[in-house]
Amino acid sequence: MTLAPAPLPLPDPPPLLAMRGIVKRFPGVTALAGVSLTLRAGEVLAVVGENGAGKSTLMKILGGAFAPDEGQIAIDGAPVALRGVRDGRRLGVALIHQELMLAPNLDIAANIFLGNEGSRGLLAPLRREALCAGAAALMRRVGLSLPPTTPVSALSAGQMQMVEIAKALSVDARIILMDEPTSSLTAAESRELFAIVERLRAEGIGILYISHRMDDVLRLADRIAVLRDGRHVGDVPRAEATHDRIVAMMVGRELSGRYFPEKRERPPREPALEVRDLLVPGAPAGVSFTALRGEILGFAGLVGSGRTELMQTIFGATRALGGAMTLAGAPYLPRSTRDAIDRGVCLAPEDRKRRGLVLPMTLVENTSLPSLARFSRSGWLRRDAERRAARDEVDRLRIKAKGLDQRAVNLSGGNQQKVVLGKWLSMRPRVLILDEPTRGIDVGTKAEIYRHMAAMVDEGMTLLMVSSDMEEILGMSDRVVVMHERRITGVLPREGLTQERIAALMTGSAGAAGGEETV
Repeated sequence: MTLAPAPLPLPDPPPLLAMRGIVKRFPGVTALAGVSLTLRAGEVLAVVGENGAGKSTLMKILGGAFAPDEGQIAIDGAPVALRGVRDGRRLGVALIHQELMLAPNLDIAANIFLGNEGSRGLLAPLRREALCAGAAALMRRVGLSLPPTTPVSALSAGQMQMVEIAKALSVDARIILMDEPTSSLTAAESRELFAIVERLRAEGIGILYISHRMDDVLRLADRIAVLRDGRHVGDVPRAEATHDRIVAMMVGRELSGRYFPEKRERPPREPALEVRDLLVPGAPAGVSFTALRGEILGFAGLVGSGRTELMQTIFGATRALGGAMTLAGAPYLPRSTRDAIDRGVCLAPEDRKRRGLVLPMTLVENTSLPSLARFSRSGWLRRDAERRAARDEVDRLRIKAKGLDQRAVNLSGGNQQKVVLGKWLSMRPRVLILDEPTRGIDVGTKAEIYRHMAAMVDEGMTLLMVSSDMEEILGMSDRVVVMHERRITGVLPREGLTQERIAALMTGSAGAAGGEETV
C-alpha cells in the first residue's frame, strides 16, 4: 500500500505592508537611506529614533504626502504607488498626526466624515442623519460615549484622539500610523488609548506607532524598529526589548543613569522669585511659593491644574488680578511680556511651533527676535553681531542645522526646542520658565537638554519647569510645587519626592490648598 505524500505546508501569507529600500532626499540632506520595514495584520510595530532619524518622513511617504526617490511599497504583497493622500486612504492607510487635524468649529460626526460625506453633502437632512448614525457606530468601536453632534471644541485631548481614530476607521483603514499619540494625554487618557490599540490589534488592523515614550513602546509594541540617521538599524521583539537596549540603538552609544545629571549639593541660596497670593484669572484663590536662585523648581499637576496659566501670568502674558511678586528682592508685576523680558524673566512655551518660534524665519532671526535692540545701533541692525550670538548658541547647544540661515520649519523637533532655549539663553535671564521642555523629543536630545539645564542652575539661573512627565519631575527637580484645580496643594523638598506623594497631591487627596513646604 502506497502512502499518499504529505501535503505541502501552505506558504506564509505576505505581510500586510512591506517597505523595501526606501530612499528620500531633500536639498542638502538624505532623510532616508534604504529603509526597509514590514508590518503584519494585527501587529503593533513601534518605530523609534532620535529627532531627525527619519520617522516622520517615512510616515509621510506611507501616507502619500511624499513620494520616495527610490524603493518599493507593497500592500498584501502587491506593489502600490502612492501619489497622494487620497491614494493612501483608498488603499486603507490612515495617518494620525501628533498635531490633531480636526476642525474645532464642527461637531464629531462632521469631523469623522470630513471630505468623505458623499455627493449629497452635509446640508441634506437625510444624509446628515445617516452620517450621525455612522459616526455613532464608529464612536462605539473606540469607546467614545458622546452624542455625535458634540462640538469638537468641547472635547478633551484624549477625546479628540478617539475622534481621529474613528475618522481613520471610517475609511476602512487596515494600516493606521500613530505619531506621538500620547504626547498631550493625561495618564488616564493614555490608558484609554492603549485599550483602543489593543482592540484594533484584535480586529487585525496593523499599527505603526511612533513615540519617544519608552514605557509606552515597551508596553504596546509587538516589535520595535529603530531608525538612526535615516537608516534602519534593526528590529527588536518585545520579549527581548529593554529601555537601555533600545536607547543605545537609537543614539549609537550607551546612556547611563537614565540620562539625568547627578544632583550637586549647593549652599543655601537667596530667593530669586517670591510669589504671594497671586490671583490668576480663573483661579479660586491666590497661590504662593518661592523659587531660589540656582534651583530647578518643578511644577506637577494634571492637565487643567492651572500650571501653564500661572506661568503665563508670571511672564506677563496674562494680567494678575491680585497678589504680589518680588524678583531679586524688588517688586515685580509685569504688565506685558516685554516688561518681564526686560526684567530677566523668559518663557519657553509648551507649543514651540506656534508660540516659541516663527517657523518661516531663519535660525539667526529667531535667536535675535526677542532682543533686537541688543543688535541695533542708530536704528541699524548689526548683522555680524546677530550672527555671532546665533553661532554661540548653536555651538553651546549643539544645534544640528545646515547653517545659520536654515529656516526653523525645516529643523527637527529637538533642534527647534534648542533654538527656543538658545534665544533666551543669549539674553542671560534671571528666571527661565520651561513649559514641557522635552515634549516630543527623543531620549538623546533629552539628555543634552537636561545637561544644559544643570549648567544653567550651576551658573545661578532659576528654572521653573512645568512637566507632565513624572520621571522628568523626579529626576530634574530640586523641589516640586504640586497643583490641583488651580491651587497649590503642596511643595515637596527633594528628599521627600516620590511618585506616590506627588500623585496624591495632584489628585487633591492630600495636602492643604496653598500650603508652603507641605510634606
